Amino acid sequence: MTRRNLLDLSVVLALAQPGTERNRKAREWVDSVGSLACRICSLTERDFVRVFSDPTVRPQPDGLLLATAILQFWKGLSVYPRWPMPTELSWADLTQPFAARIYGHQQVTDAYLLGLAIKEDGVLVTFDRGIKYLAGEEFRRNVLILE
Repeated sequence: MTRRNLLDLSVVLALAQPGTERNRKAREWVDSVGSLACRICSLTERDFVRVFSDPTVRPQPDGLLLATAILQFWKGLSVYPRWPMPTELSWADLTQPFAARIYGHQQVTDAYLLGLAIKEDGVLVTFDRGIKYLAGEEFRRNVLILE
């Protein structure tokens, strides 16, 4: 059985920006596992729209429309199926197994996504090397760093 892969924001942004080194690495990896083995959750979608449409990050007209169109396009192709968001579990519930390694506000989303991956015995796929520390030895099989 193939494990499900939860894409974080760094990977989703890379996939949406052709011609970059990260795009090449992300595409190669997705091609190797197949897009149906990859998932995006609503939290990552929200962050993608927020960052992709931010004119200080990506100066272009209609960034919000483009970000939304990209997500709709992927949905229409049935690539990157949805990763379910558990309503019964809190942030504290999901991050409890590694809470001692969370040290700052910039890890809040990473910790939540890692918790989702662990809960479903999936893999959080990212370019962020710091998530290895967050996962620790105990959950290293639940993290894949694209390099």
